[in-house]
Amino acid sequence: MPVARTVFWLALGIWLGTIVFFSFVIAPTIFGTFEREQAGAIIGAIFPRYYLLQAITGIVAIAMAAMMWRHTRTNPLAIATAMLAVMLIVTAYAGTIVEPQARALRIAIHSAIPPDNAQARFDTLHHRAVQLNAIVLLLGIATTAMTASTMRPRERSERE
Repeated sequence: MPVARTVFWLALGIWLGTIVFFSFVIAPTIFGTFEREQAGAIIGAIFPRYYLLQAITGIVAIAMAAMMWRHTRTNPLAIATAMLAVMLIVTAYAGTIVEPQARALRIAIHSAIPPDNAQARFDTLHHRAVQLNAIVLLLGIATTAMTASTMRPRERSERE
């Protein structure tokens, strides 16, 4: 199971690292550098790849956690697998439902005749996307902490 464990940690690290880097470095830098409309267009162009990378790493992390759980049958790995599944569902919802709706509204807001309440609906979706992102990040941190505390290296006598 050392390969599964390594791939699990890589996938989980990339997943959480993507969220942290985007949320605390990329988005603030882009919105601090460009005009709001242009920054929104840039961020909007990044989002499909952002969510795709999270989906891929989430699927890999779940598969590796499930594989390790089948081998060890420990409750923390079962819980971690379930938490990862919730994270992936939330990510999929944000990437396939919330983001496309927000993108369409962002474009409509900047059209010659914006629809009524477009800005308010966009703001609601943006707020929801931020909340979903935070949920995935917090669940990921909790999963990391719980899983790390249960995956201790085996003693030398156990390896031989």
